[in-house]
Amino acid sequence: MKINSQHEFIEKELDTRLLLTPYRHQTNWHVITGASCSGKTTLINLIENNGFKTIPEVARQYFEGELARGHKLEAIRSDRAALTIQIYHRWAKSLSEFCPDEFLFFDRGLPDAFAFFRYAGMDPNEILLDCLNYRYASVFMLDRLPYLKDGVRAGDDQYAEYLDEWIYCDYRSLGYEVVRVPVLPPEERLALVLTSLYEQGFLKKPDG
Repeated sequence: MKINSQHEFIEKELDTRLLLTPYRHQTNWHVITGASCSGKTTLINLIENNGFKTIPEVARQYFEGELARGHKLEAIRSDRAALTIQIYHRWAKSLSEFCPDEFLFFDRGLPDAFAFFRYAGMDPNEILLDCLNYRYASVFMLDRLPYLKDGVRAGDDQYAEYLDEWIYCDYRSLGYEVVRVPVLPPEERLALVLTSLYEQGFLKKPDG
């Protein structure tokens, strides 16, 4: 297990033996992922505005809910490991609410949690088998935009780079063909995603 000395980021690979475990459910779920400040929320909103069902990011919902209750961001983040575990369990449990056959777009897939576990100093293999319960139909990963903090984000550019590298690596380790989405105007990113889904047969092109 390697650790990045400046930020103490753990660099723990996924267990190759556990990766041989077959998925329990194949889904028709499609992931929009990427590092913090990659434009995920903007793209997810565009997808929703075009008539598709989207599932928001669980972590952001959690933070926004706690902030609305008057809790300070510093207090919410005071115990990084406990926070990560709490959000993860809420996230993993929520998947059972959705039908595997329903065409859905998710703002982050559950395997994103591996990178957050490492960031919190924990072994991602603790949750590897959970992430093999549902296999996503496709994964789109947005290239990074300049890092900007907001009311929820508390990282920096190096943190975003760490997420970008590990999220991509983890999905590839799980056998996904990750479609990288370059930095483009939001409408062009949307067109790229939809075109890819048409080409893969997940969507039928509208007449005309």
